[in-house]
Amino acid sequence: MRLLYRALGVILILVAVALVSLALALSHDSPCGPAPSPPSNRQLMKAIVYRCYGSPDVLKFEDIEKPAVADDQVLVKVHAASVNPLDWHYMRGTPYIVRMDAGFGKPDNPRLGVDFAGTVEAVGKNVRRFKPGDEVFGGKFGAFAEYVSVREERAVVLKPANLTFEQAAAVPIAAITALQGLRDKGRIQPGQKVLINGASGGVGTFAVQIAKSFGADVTGVCSTKNVDLVRSIGADHVIDYTQEDFTKSGQRYDLILDNVGSHSLLEYRRALTPKGIFVIVGGPTNGQWIGPMVTPLKALMLSPFVSQKFAPFLAELNQEDLTILRDLMQAGKLTPVIDRRYKLSEVPAALRYLEAGHARGRRFMLWPPTARLAGSVLVWSPCRGTCGSRGGLLRWPA
Repeated sequence: MRLLYRALGVILILVAVALVSLALALSHDSPCGPAPSPPSNRQLMKAIVYRCYGSPDVLKFEDIEKPAVADDQVLVKVHAASVNPLDWHYMRGTPYIVRMDAGFGKPDNPRLGVDFAGTVEAVGKNVRRFKPGDEVFGGKFGAFAEYVSVREERAVVLKPANLTFEQAAAVPIAAITALQGLRDKGRIQPGQKVLINGASGGVGTFAVQIAKSFGADVTGVCSTKNVDLVRSIGADHVIDYTQEDFTKSGQRYDLILDNVGSHSLLEYRRALTPKGIFVIVGGPTNGQWIGPMVTPLKALMLSPFVSQKFAPFLAELNQEDLTILRDLMQAGKLTPVIDRRYKLSEVPAALRYLEAGHARGRRFMLWPPTARLAGSVLVWSPCRGTCGSRGGLLRWPA
């Protein structure tokens, strides 16, 4: 028995040493390295890059090699791209768990940006769905650049003719998160009373419209300055949170999609019907280690003991749901909301604005070489290409 205790003690010590070593590796910041010389005899393009973690000051607007096109890829000339909190979490390398994917000490991939819209410039020999000249939108890491290459079978679809490149680039991360949160986790049904907390943000503006397309009675919660905006995109009722606390109103909802984490889980329970569903898309991002995962973890612990369902979720950026969103936009049932526009070289300023938390809808759009940024999904992601909105996670196919 004494030998067993000793063995367990040794194991516990080894585990503790491993955890401390991992913590030190995750929290270590390597210095920014010098920019390498652009490759000779190669086509170049302008792009935003970063070689160390930190504030927007670490972002550089540089010439890098233009991507090649593999047999199963399309090369897209980017006309617009949107800024997401995923970008600033990767830029800062926080919460530290992000570095499990982004890289220890410094980023493995110096490129940033995910959502894009543009024109197909070239296609690989095995590509059948696209041809040069097609207008497309989708998602791929490295979107803050003049060009991006993406596999034909991944997250890229034809752009609706009635949408601008700016509007299309504002869609993928935020709208996918809203759609899957409502449909897959929230199990939304016609006639249900649905509340969108944080209705004026990137995910929220899409969620209001998508919930209406399902035939729900939609209530949006936002600040005073955004009441008219939320009403204009179709909300049946709008609550100004500076004037009213919806968790104390006595009204019950069948489904709450929460983008901001402004109340405790027990307070949200008061606003749910006995069998209501609470979908966690976003929440407080404080903390250097696991940040917005705190609320989902609490929800998982609470759910077995209550009649309501508390559902954190992992959204997946995929071609099928992008097609559904495209059809909704083409039918006029979904319109992206754009807050501000920036040049590609002004991505640092766009991310500062995003970090300040003032943006409405999908806020920024890039338009190389004077790129504009559109949109803002508030996201954190611990795996490649993940994202969502303030803690909602979006798994990204490599």
